[in-house]
Amino acid sequence: MKAVVCLPTYNERENLERMVAALAGKSVSVLVIDDNSPDGTGELADRLAAEHEHVSVLHRERKEGLGPAYLAGFERALADGAELVLEVDADFSHDPADVPRLIEAARDADLVLGSRYVDGGSVRNWGAVRRFVSAGGSLYARVLLGVPVHDLTGGFKCFRREVLETIDLQAIDSRGYAFQIETTYRALRAGFRVVEVPITFVDREHGGSKMSRAIVLEAIWKVPVLRLRALAGRL
Repeated sequence: MKAVVCLPTYNERENLERMVAALAGKSVSVLVIDDNSPDGTGELADRLAAEHEHVSVLHRERKEGLGPAYLAGFERALADGAELVLEVDADFSHDPADVPRLIEAARDADLVLGSRYVDGGSVRNWGAVRRFVSAGGSLYARVLLGVPVHDLTGGFKCFRREVLETIDLQAIDSRGYAFQIETTYRALRAGFRVVEVPITFVDREHGGSKMSRAIVLEAIWKVPVLRLRALAGRL
């Protein structure tokens, strides 16, 4: 099956070329989605696309958040005939060596999540506050939404095409990590099979984190809104 890795970037010049090289040989195409990075990431992406047949670039006018970038990438990947669409962070927080594991798991699942919070999963190089925010956020969403998924805020995913064609991408307006919660919840509500495979998450070594207070607050208020919409039959 044709698999496309969607790789959103904003000021990831230090990581992009290494990530593209690490994904080579994984039987995937790479779609770089650059939000007009001022550090020249977009120009580097164009050069890599000219050098490698498996790399393409989607340029966006401005930074609007993780969710809109992924939605634009999903649309392009589906239009290009992708049967599997993956989300991967460009900063090596997700190990490119795990990509084949997610693809293999998609043989028997509709959505595969690389999970930090199932047996065998772990997080490295995070302080206590960041661990609490991440693990607490996933638990908060799990309890309020009433779903069995342990890592709802994670961004290492593999979707079957049918999932993205079904869950009404145009209705998704989450911008930060709430986007990860919402897409998984919509997939579960639509009856798709979601499985988690354990991964080790490693904090970035190069570049700055995109985490912000606004992203955390969006996830806090968005979760009960999703639940209420579901109870009202509007999700």
